[in-house]
Amino acid sequence: MVHIAIAVVLGVLIVTYVAQITIVNGSSMEKTLHNGDRLIIEKVSPRFGNIHRGDIVTIDDPEKIDKERSPIIKRVIGVEGDLVEINDGKVFVNQNELKEDYINGDNTLVVEENYSKVKVEAGCIYVLGDNRLPGASLDSRSIGQESIDKVNGKALLRFFPFNGFKLF
Repeated sequence: MVHIAIAVVLGVLIVTYVAQITIVNGSSMEKTLHNGDRLIIEKVSPRFGNIHRGDIVTIDDPEKIDKERSPIIKRVIGVEGDLVEINDGKVFVNQNELKEDYINGDNTLVVEENYSKVKVEAGCIYVLGDNRLPGASLDSRSIGQESIDKVNGKALLRFFPFNGFKLF
């Protein structure tokens, strides 16, 4: 009985502080991730501020995202101090155009004018879904930058479907 209790406690600690399985819900990260993909999300990096441009993260922010959609999974485009600008269908970080061969769609549309040119504040990130088709992604274009405190974890690998295995 003690062994079962120890195993349960260890399992809870691992899921809470180290890693967990997440199922992608929706199409906001297509072409990279698809509805139903299974990922392992590691939870250590966000606790130590180890989030970088290009990382795929899960965010849980009930003040900005309704409970049915939360948590969301997005790509980090800008980190603290970056100037992120969406102009003429392209994304620029610190005045350099991003080369985004992973996006679905040809253009990144402005959703809210207030969030189309943003200096990323301390302790925050600017995130976008890879699916840039109109209405396909709830991201920083419509909800603004996100606090790193709201980041649950960073995608480590996709293990299902098996033919789509990928380390991130």
